Amino acid sequence: MDDLRNRSLGELFTDLSRDIAVLVRKEIELARLEMSRIAGTLARRATFIAIGAVLAVAGLLSLIATLTLAGIALGLSPLASSAIVTALMIVIGGVLVTQGMSALRAETLVPTETIQTLKETGEIFRSPARGARGA
Repeated sequence: MDDLRNRSLGELFTDLSRDIAVLVRKEIELARLEMSRIAGTLARRATFIAIGAVLAVAGLLSLIATLTLAGIALGLSPLASSAIVTALMIVIGGVLVTQGMSALRAETLVPTETIQTLKETGEIFRSPARGARGA
């Protein structure tokens, strides 16, 4: 405390501005790290959704053709065979897309740590300095 009393007002303001600059840089760094984590999560979830959709379409096309021909060979009409395979592919694709979407909804996509520290920082600047008046 004696060290603070022996310093000029200019020195104190210089230290304060330097500390605020460090605080702002750290807040930006935290926000960047948190957004990077969120972007990675989004990319992974979107990859599952995309892979599921592509597989559903590719499987739909391939299996419809194959199973339709197999159904015809077994004596089914082309229409009945195609309808059965189409329904099966839509269900499988829908399950994959639904799983990806529900996993995506379960993730927190808001930079909560950054928001919390910004709130705390704001409270520090809004509240009067404690101890300064009592000294």
